[in-house]
Amino acid sequence: MHELSLASDIIDTVKQTLSHEELPSLRKIVLEIGAYSGVVPDSLSFSFEAITAGTELAGAELEIINIPFRLKCNQCKTEAEPEYPIMLCENCGSSDTVVISGDELKFKEFKISESEE
Repeated sequence: MHELSLASDIIDTVKQTLSHEELPSLRKIVLEIGAYSGVVPDSLSFSFEAITAGTELAGAELEIINIPFRLKCNQCKTEAEPEYPIMLCENCGSSDTVVISGDELKFKEFKISESEE
């Protein structure tokens, strides 16, 4: 996935979700990104900072929660967190596996500061 276009999509989603009044108060966007999603978190953070500079979202932090890659084998029922994202069971070698986690790419929350009056 191209991180610059993904950062742009994140900004579009934020603008569609929050009101115009809330945008300048946005302090943090929390994302869950899986190790198997194809996203490079550092590149995404850099891209996000670059395209929000000078906008109403400047200064908003992008917090990324890394979700590990996990598999479940349908043959031996083993659940594992392989070092490399290979779809083979480490226990029995079967390719009859399913991804339990690690392919996520989702918003977890927005943190907005309250205005001081």
